[in-house]
Amino acid sequence: MSSPVVVPEPFAVSERPAVLVLDDNTDLLLACKLCLKPLGCRLLTSNEPGELLTILRSQRIEVLLLDMNFSRDAASGAEGLYYLKQALALQPDLKVVLMTAYADVGLAVQAMQLGARDFVAKPWQNEQLRQIIALQLAQVAPNPAFNANPLNSGQSQPLLGDSPAMQQVRQLIHKAAATDANILLLGESGTGKQLVAEAIHRTSLRAQASLVCVDMGSITPSLLESELFGHKKGAFTGAVTDAPGRFRQARGGTLFLDELSNLALADQAKLLTVLQKRQVISVGATAAEAIDLRLICASNQGLQQLADQGLFRQDLLYRINTVEIVLPPLRQRREDIPMLAQYYLQLYAAQYQRSGLQLTPGQLDLLSQYHWPGNVRQLAHVLERAVVLSENSELDFSQLQLALTSAAPDSDPDKSVVAQQQSVPASPEFLLEQVEAKTIRQALSFYQGNISQTAQALGLTRGALYRRLEKYGL
Repeated sequence: MSSPVVVPEPFAVSERPAVLVLDDNTDLLLACKLCLKPLGCRLLTSNEPGELLTILRSQRIEVLLLDMNFSRDAASGAEGLYYLKQALALQPDLKVVLMTAYADVGLAVQAMQLGARDFVAKPWQNEQLRQIIALQLAQVAPNPAFNANPLNSGQSQPLLGDSPAMQQVRQLIHKAAATDANILLLGESGTGKQLVAEAIHRTSLRAQASLVCVDMGSITPSLLESELFGHKKGAFTGAVTDAPGRFRQARGGTLFLDELSNLALADQAKLLTVLQKRQVISVGATAAEAIDLRLICASNQGLQQLADQGLFRQDLLYRINTVEIVLPPLRQRREDIPMLAQYYLQLYAAQYQRSGLQLTPGQLDLLSQYHWPGNVRQLAHVLERAVVLSENSELDFSQLQLALTSAAPDSDPDKSVVAQQQSVPASPEFLLEQVEAKTIRQALSFYQGNISQTAQALGLTRGALYRRLEKYGL
């Protein structure tokens, strides 16, 4: 095996808590480094598990992100469990988060029983991994030189756009933030629902308390009640300590439940009970505890349509949508694209230390023509890729140009639907399928057949994308 790679942040200061990432895949270490950099912690990476104890003895590490499977043992997780026990024996208060490409609830429970704090499956979503590590850093003894929560530190991205649609969103944010009303954010994947939640919290009377974000789609159903409401030590196998749960962590502040449509009907009933009584009962506890928080929920699916289909509780919908804010897709506010593109160009040029990069009028026109099925998130990804691949101050948008060239003349799904309704006497279902198939085909072309990236851009799971590929024969 190659010599260990231990890479500290060049600007690291000893007052910052340290996160160590241990994985024998050097590409993954680089991905972790880029993903976790916004947290502002000291970040170290190593590709040699045998060096773990040496690193822990030589310096203080607050959080360990540990792979479960190394080269000698590709799937069972035994090596990860071994190093977990070794690390905690040396540093009992170390906060360990485990990661594996072989997601297994039984393995997760075993790891939690041994003292791990959390568990993430590869490939992860960057927002999910950052939130998990930020929550662990937030439990480190406070240091005035470091703020572990980037959402409350002014490091979050601004909500950009001067289009009439975004001006209306800002007006609703301003009105809603002054109250404690529950808020429902609706919009396609990548439209910025979490940024809106951050803006509401930041301008509310609860801004001095925590904003706790939960991706409902990333929580294992069997662990969801414990994750939200907490548990008592010994309540189930693996509950080796008391856990407060996300509702208690958000006490006095704001709880943001993202992708609420992933919540099963049985769990919807539990959430409704908590909202009605304003009380939570931890798993294994007998006494209820009052909660005081502001609830913001988000979904990329229409919850009213799901309620009409019996897939979402109507009474829960009434509870969470006192104020409803709908975020427009990027294709419906194209006038904002130049501003967004310039922002992400400057952001990634500074991050990757590239100077002299500029967007030409032709490139801005190219960006404005594309219909962006992945919305602002996809635009940010395209600008980051262009900065990384830039040579001699030239930005590379070849993939985007290829997608536009291979697409039909009108690649705007909204305009496409209107045009077809005027010329083809087809049913609404048939038109919707045409648009969906066309969008998936373009996304696949843009990401050169990469299923994971395509699914993320479209706001789908890999399984859901595979089903659509089979359905449309793509």
